[in-house]
Amino acid sequence: MHRRKKKQSASNGLWRSVRGKLIGGSWAVVMVVIIYFVVRFITATNASESAAQAAAINRGQLMQVVLPDNLKSVRCDYRGFTSHFNPDLHIPNVVIYELTVDEADGTLPRYKNFITDDRVEGCATPDDYSYSGYDRGHMAPAGDMKWDKDAMRESFYMTNICPQAKSLNTGAWNKLESRVREWAKRDSALIVASGPILGDSMPTIGDTKVAVPPRFFKILLASHAVPPRAIAFIYDNARATGSLEQHAVSVDVVEKATGIDFFSALPDEVEDAIEAQCDFRQWEQRKN
Repeated sequence: MHRRKKKQSASNGLWRSVRGKLIGGSWAVVMVVIIYFVVRFITATNASESAAQAAAINRGQLMQVVLPDNLKSVRCDYRGFTSHFNPDLHIPNVVIYELTVDEADGTLPRYKNFITDDRVEGCATPDDYSYSGYDRGHMAPAGDMKWDKDAMRESFYMTNICPQAKSLNTGAWNKLESRVREWAKRDSALIVASGPILGDSMPTIGDTKVAVPPRFFKILLASHAVPPRAIAFIYDNARATGSLEQHAVSVDVVEKATGIDFFSALPDEVEDAIEAQCDFRQWEQRKN
């Protein structure tokens, strides 16, 4: 009888020990779950705050760019885009515009002729590109301007054009432009910036001596996404190899390569976070 009580006492002690470990383990799980949801709440709150800050800035401010002092530039405002044109090199330093979901669904036919903008000093002529071996490459693509007759026509101004290798212009660059329209439809609107990455010594074409850049960039900002996000792409001025993802970089990389400051109207902490991103898979998601 005494031994049975001792045995029962030992069993009870073992059960209390196991139960304590189970309870302790349960509390550990509960704490992990609580921490997880707190972190998600904080992240979501920060994302919403960033989105609200970005949304509070109008499109004109988001399209502001700060060019380096040593880069000559003339601002040309058109119906569908703004070109910061370099009269010395006869190509744009950067072309920037907003592409909305409605604009991305435009149906107007493509304009047929390239045009010299006689109002702009140093503007190239379409003939400068003849027999040069280079295409007249749009920085703001005609496919993004199908929403308005004037916007379409003005996209053929030579202030929007750079010499591009045909294999790039009709290949990877064209595919990227199509993908941008898909993303604009999904995200309601995008800020799009495109331009050349200049080299120290560049060949020229035509009587005007139009500079042929070695590389090109395209930057995208989804300011309406939650959280707002950005990504950029860089291509050599040649036949592109590899997937679209393999050409993705952060905005910071483009800024370093060009000396141009983008999205400076955003609060510093939002700008820093957005411009450091390079999450191509996030851009490929169907929803925000």
